[in-house]
Amino acid sequence: MAKDQGCFVEGLLTDSEHRHRIDPEPYVGEGVGRPTLDDILDELARPGRDPRPELETFSFADVHSIDDLRSGMLLPGIVTNVTAFGAFVDIGVHQDGLVYVSQLADRLVKDPNEVGSRRRCRAEANRPFNEEGVDGNSGCHYLLSVTSPP
Repeated sequence: MAKDQGCFVEGLLTDSEHRHRIDPEPYVGEGVGRPTLDDILDELARPGRDPRPELETFSFADVHSIDDLRSGMLLPGIVTNVTAFGAFVDIGVHQDGLVYVSQLADRLVKDPNEVGSRRRCRAEANRPFNEEGVDGNSGCHYLLSVTSPP
């Protein structure tokens, strides 16, 4: 394209006149379609642009240990594991909290996989339970409920 315009690639990057004179049709061929050429021309106009959507940043609440948790606290969390009885959510205290399937949404949830990966959780109780979701003294998780969609 640059050669056909009588310039170097740098000229296409810096001079919009060169870019506007380019007719992509002669370059359409086997393996290179019009959409690809349009993308190339867009990239020449804005080099280095990332076409992906902006990433949403995530940060945990200022809670550092399970002892800091209090019933009723609102905490952002990321789902780390989904089971038939609920989802385990990382709330930033080095131990995941459990959200029972009945607490995942304000509607009936048949499949815990459908709730998404980021949740806003409310700490419900400061009692441990084991991996099967049964209350017990030797458990390693905190009981949570989801307060609203992310």
